[in-house]
Amino acid sequence: MTQTRTSATFPPPVMEARRWVEGVTFPADRPLINVSQAAPVDPPPLALRQAMADFAVQEDSAHLYGPVLGNDDLRTELAAQISAHYAAQVDPAQTAITSGCNQAFSAVISAITDEADEVILPTPWYFNHKMWLDMAGVKAVDLPTGDDLLPDPDRAGALITKKTRAIALVTPNNPGGVEYPTDLVRAFYDLARDTGIRLIVDETYRDFDSRSGPPHDLFQQPDWDETLVQLYSFSKAYRLTGHRVGAIATSRVLLAEVEKFLDTVAICPGQIGQFAALWGMQNLSQWLAGERDEILDRRAAIKDGMPALEAQGWRLLGLGAYFAYLEHPFEMASDELARRLVAEAGVLLLPGTMFMPDHDPAGKRQVRVAFANLNRAGLGQLFDRLQGLSF
Repeated sequence: MTQTRTSATFPPPVMEARRWVEGVTFPADRPLINVSQAAPVDPPPLALRQAMADFAVQEDSAHLYGPVLGNDDLRTELAAQISAHYAAQVDPAQTAITSGCNQAFSAVISAITDEADEVILPTPWYFNHKMWLDMAGVKAVDLPTGDDLLPDPDRAGALITKKTRAIALVTPNNPGGVEYPTDLVRAFYDLARDTGIRLIVDETYRDFDSRSGPPHDLFQQPDWDETLVQLYSFSKAYRLTGHRVGAIATSRVLLAEVEKFLDTVAICPGQIGQFAALWGMQNLSQWLAGERDEILDRRAAIKDGMPALEAQGWRLLGLGAYFAYLEHPFEMASDELARRLVAEAGVLLLPGTMFMPDHDPAGKRQVRVAFANLNRAGLGQLFDRLQGLSF
């Protein structure tokens, strides 16, 4: 029997990790600390929920199909905000709305690749990107990073072949948390432009970047849309994970191909989610600034807590957005460590093996902590439990 599309890849890592909790009892005074998934668990702010409810009740269009590439009003607002954020000029026709950012990536890959083509992914990689490439029959070419978790454009250039169609970056990075410097992102853009491939930049966590001003100047480049494909998600900014609203910014020509994919998968993004994203963009800028401040404070709390862990042999490799990426000091591999942490420490995190190719041993020494749902007190409890390990 030939291999099916889905059997070409691994099980969803977050779902696999959740199964480790089954049958485990956590005492009331030591509940599970779940730092496995990078998604807010709190609902959107009440004002947004009320606006969504009113829209659902009062507007018949809330329950109907819309344009495949998304509603015009949301695309217009998105283009305006991209233009303002990056000090550039983006047209609404250069944007599209998708049912989540993962769908945006899948649609773009389907539009630019054929079977047996190649896409370069820095490692540690975002596992859903790797999974879609596997299922699409596209070879993921791993680009190892060093201790700073930053990819090297020269090393990437050496990996480009006649089959290469894109390089995919995530910044701020998932899983590593690192924010790619402006000059580094530009170097990758220049490489992609000069070699005639696409540069996909997934900026799902852009709203929690610690830097001020544009994180890169790619939208300012002439004919930027012939090279750049920006991906974005409204899920993290406005707590809309259940409503699946993502976005693409690129050329009209590529979006015409993307439209074919979207029409056959979901026809159009959901109306209530699109309304919520638009309402959030127009009304929640101050609220979102507060959310960013809170995430940055949690990031600072991790830095404050690291010396105690470092004394026990842990190393902080990357920190930013929702993530801390750590090297652990134990002899066992990280996938075994992660399973043991559930029962022995009441901690659910993801091992580095979920973000690395099998041939790279670095993943066995690494773990990812997604801290978006832990305040300073919760982070203190997490550090206490990790410090108390004696494997």
